[in-house]
Amino acid sequence: MARFMHDANEPAMKDNRMTRHTLFVRLAEALYRIERPWGDVPMGAGSPSDVACDADGNVYCQLRQDPYVGAAGPAVVVLSPDGKRIAAWGGEEVADGHMLSVHPDGRVFVVDRDAQEIIIFDRHGKRLGGLGKRHRPGEPFNAPCDVAFGPDGSIYVADGYGASVVHRFSADGTPMGHWGRPGSGPGEFSTPHSVWVLPDGRVTVADRENNRVQVFTSDGEWLADWEDHHKPMSVHGGPGGTLYVTDQVPRLSLLAQDGTLIGRCRPVLNGAHGMWLSPDGSIFLSEQNPPRLTRLVPVSG
Repeated sequence: MARFMHDANEPAMKDNRMTRHTLFVRLAEALYRIERPWGDVPMGAGSPSDVACDADGNVYCQLRQDPYVGAAGPAVVVLSPDGKRIAAWGGEEVADGHMLSVHPDGRVFVVDRDAQEIIIFDRHGKRLGGLGKRHRPGEPFNAPCDVAFGPDGSIYVADGYGASVVHRFSADGTPMGHWGRPGSGPGEFSTPHSVWVLPDGRVTVADRENNRVQVFTSDGEWLADWEDHHKPMSVHGGPGGTLYVTDQVPRLSLLAQDGTLIGRCRPVLNGAHGMWLSPDGSIFLSEQNPPRLTRLVPVSG
């Protein structure tokens, strides 16, 4: 028979819930401790849509807000490596932050999806410039999703809601063409939701509604489909040219350089919208439901 009375020897209730257990996940041989919610992320000021880290290990959390009815607040919250809030900015500049990436030189590229612009900030939140014409859909973006950088400094934008293309720009922002069209064949997209460039220059794209990751050369020549990903949300580089993929199962997968599955786990409740590998080897995951950051901390032994 089930017991409903509290036993004095059982863990005490805290904040109307049982004291937390410590949970772990494994990706191949790597073991991680799950920490959630992680960091001093403000509640009620938007949901964590993406996360990125700079070379010093500081964590940039993208907060998505409804620009018409959402409460006023920052678009980006910056946390120290131990999770303390050290800055918050972007609320006046960003209307609908979807994803963000930190450039190797420290600049922060924020995808302002419904404003049709990639806004470029310095690490302190000062606007430096942008890609695309703000509030001008189709010039060239139509509700873009994500941004990533090639080893040669080129910039790639997954333009995935109103369009079905990937744009390429030079390091200085000069347009260098685009590829893709609606569909399910090679080089076609149905919501290219995330983009990441591997160290060898291959461009990986989370083709969400086609349940695959597509792989291209730097100039858009189709190379491969990596399947068995249910609505992939985010792609991000792993150690040694590997690739992390989050999907809506929800799962986190680690793929070899040829797309072979190395390991897979379930570190979040309802799927991570964004992720980033920190300099210390921790993996950060942004969740929207419930709204929080999760950190996977490598465990030795």
